[in-house]
Amino acid sequence: MVKMPHIHTALNTKFLEKVCAWCFDLFLFFCLGNFILLHHLFWGGMLVCLFEYSFFQVFLFFSVILGSRMLPSSVFFLLILGSMVDTKTSSEKGSLFYPYGSQQGDETNPKHDDGTSEEITLSVPFTFYGKTYKTAFVNNNGVISFNEPVKQYTPDPFPLADGSPFVAPYWADVDNVLGGDIFYRQTTDPALLEAISQDITQYFPKSPFTATWALVATWDHVAYYGSTSEKGNTFQAVLTTDSKMFYIILNYWDIQWTTGAASDGDAETGLGGTPAHAGFNSGDDTNFYNIPGSQTDAIINITTTSNVKVPGRWVFRVDDFQVTGVDPPQPNNNCWL
Repeated sequence: MVKMPHIHTALNTKFLEKVCAWCFDLFLFFCLGNFILLHHLFWGGMLVCLFEYSFFQVFLFFSVILGSRMLPSSVFFLLILGSMVDTKTSSEKGSLFYPYGSQQGDETNPKHDDGTSEEITLSVPFTFYGKTYKTAFVNNNGVISFNEPVKQYTPDPFPLADGSPFVAPYWADVDNVLGGDIFYRQTTDPALLEAISQDITQYFPKSPFTATWALVATWDHVAYYGSTSEKGNTFQAVLTTDSKMFYIILNYWDIQWTTGAASDGDAETGLGGTPAHAGFNSGDDTNFYNIPGSQTDAIINITTTSNVKVPGRWVFRVDDFQVTGVDPPQPNNNCWL
């Protein structure tokens, strides 16, 4: 499938759909009165709060529309429930993800289909499969590459014939124009490095590790090319070292789609076609590693799998020609170390 260029309109159509939905609800409220108020508070409002909109969006909506008609007890109930929902979600995500976003000083990739970051000069060179690299790119399509950007949107099986060394947290056709952001930063923050060090030492107790540098890249609720839904994927990759050992941590918080429309995926579901690929390509045409489920429909379940007994987390030592922390390769499982 050939990709068509984006046609930029003054307003996002999904935003307009939401505005129309709220306006219709407002109309119903004024027509039907307190019955609709009850309906929204205990069905529409609560479900929207839990599954689509943030608590504060819902609260502000009811406050503006209902004004003095909203009983103090209802306000208090919404505040308590909303706080519980937000806290629970943030806590669970925070236990898996390392801090990211503009508040952490992250850089953000441009809104461009198949785009990439600027060339990143690594303040600490990173050794990957026996070779040391001084530059990297955080590519929109779920890849961190060394030396050159990767704009290919349909993933190929490993090993790649073109000799491109890269990490594929979730190689698929991301379109951040339609939704989501890609963040990245290099860091020597002591608190973050301590957290990373503790995690890796826990997973690899025979190799004491004290991180001195990390590159944190996060794909936050990114959409897929050709999407007609609001599905988004959220995942993270961390490259870290103590200058002797080199590790990569892959975190998967929320995976809702596997395939863009240009890779023969369904525009509504983001499934089918050629699904996403997660793993490593050494660049020597021989050595690679595929996370189980790669390029199959099962990759959507990566949030429940792990090699360190933490659902949604995969951790590897990658400086030598070995990927530690996983079961030994079995015949025909596409894993060559």
